[in-house]
Amino acid sequence: MKIIADTNVLLRAALQDDPTQGAKAKRLLEEAELVVVSRHALCEFVWVLHRTYKLPQAQIATAMSKLLNSENVIADDIAIDAGFKAMNAGADFADGVIDYEGRWLGGETFVSFDKRAVAAIAKLGRQTKLLA
Repeated sequence: MKIIADTNVLLRAALQDDPTQGAKAKRLLEEAELVVVSRHALCEFVWVLHRTYKLPQAQIATAMSKLLNSENVIADDIAIDAGFKAMNAGADFADGVIDYEGRWLGGETFVSFDKRAVAAIAKLGRQTKLLA
C-alpha cells in the first residue's frame, strides 16, 4: 500500500503515547510500500512535538531523522532543511518551510507580524519585512 500519512499517524508512531494506536501506526509505516509525508504534516509534527510535548530541538531532529530516514518514506528534503535552518536561527520550523515554498513559487520577501520569525529568516540572508 502507498500511503499519505496524516500527522496523527506520524505522532503516534514516534511517541508511542497510546499503546494501541502507537503499535498500529508503527506497523503501518513499516509495512507500507511507500509513505508520503507532506510539508504540512511535517510542520504540524514539529509544532506538536515542540509546543505540546515541549521536546527540545535535538529530540525533534532525532524524531524527524528516524521517520524520514526509512527507505519507504518520501518527503521534500529541501523544505525540511529550510525548516531546520529556520529553527536553528530562532524561528519555527514552519516559518522556514513557508519561506522556502514562497521563494520556490516566485516570492522574494518574507513578511510577517512575528518579530522572531522575521529576525530569524533575515539572519538566513533572506529579504524580510516586519509588519507593524
